[in-house]
Order: sequence, then C-alpha cells, then structure tokens
Amino acid sequence: DEPFMSADEYGRSLKGLRVNLLVRDVARSVAFARDVLGATVAYAGRDFAVLRYATARAAAEWMLHADGTYHANPLLPLLDDSAPRGLGAEIRLYDCDPDAAVARAAAHGAHVLQEASDKPHGLREAYILDPDGYCWVPGRPKS
Repeated sequence: DEPFMSADEYGRSLKGLRVNLLVRDVARSVAFARDVLGATVAYAGRDFAVLRYATARAAAEWMLHADGTYHANPLLPLLDDSAPRGLGAEIRLYDCDPDAAVARAAAHGAHVLQEASDKPHGLREAYILDPDGYCWVPGRPKS
C-alpha cells in the first residue's frame, strides 16, 4: 500500500475524539461507509483506512484497522470471529439523511435494524449495521 502519511505524522495530527474500528475486511467496510453513509475516503489501503464525512453543519473522521494490525493490542484476544463486534455501541453520524442512508443500505445489502423515524429528542434517525456489526445511526433534525 502507498502510505497515507507516516504513522508517526498521522498520530501526531490527531486531536479531540476519534473512533477506530477494528474490522475483518477493510475494503468491505470502506465500501459500506462510502456507499451507505456517504463518507469520503481520505485513504484506503489493505489494512488501514481513514474516512471522512462532512456537511455544512457537521464533520467526522474515523479509522478502520484490519485485525492483523492489532497484533499487540489487548483487544484482539477478546474478539470472537462469530460475534458482532459493535454490539452495544452506537456510532452516530449527525447531519446525515437517515432516509437516504436506509435506501442506500438496502441497495448495498446492509442490515437495517430500524427504518428512519422521528424520535422524541428532535431527530429523525435510522439504525443500520455495517458488515462487522457496528451500529451506525445516521440522523438529522426533524423537519
């Protein structure tokens, strides 16, 4: 893979909260983020990817790492290949049209846990599982 930037340079550039998802297949997860959530690919290699989502109101960046990159990470022994990895966590992507994301999820073959609906907390949201079982919640203010 051609490097995104050196690991040292990228690590030093990170600020605030970032999410790193350990995935079985980086390319498959990149396709989900791009095709279902509307993310842009800042970098995608065989074992690592950086994804970004940006609108006039919101911005997010997250990383994907293949299992092999976690050879010395304490989480790796806890992962069972048969269990969904994201169980119990919600990854919320604000200012992302949940109705459009559900339509793209259906076309992508992704599992929609809950169709887009208006919630009492002022948002319209949907719940969509990615290929590794992480639960993405695209949402935006109700109209």
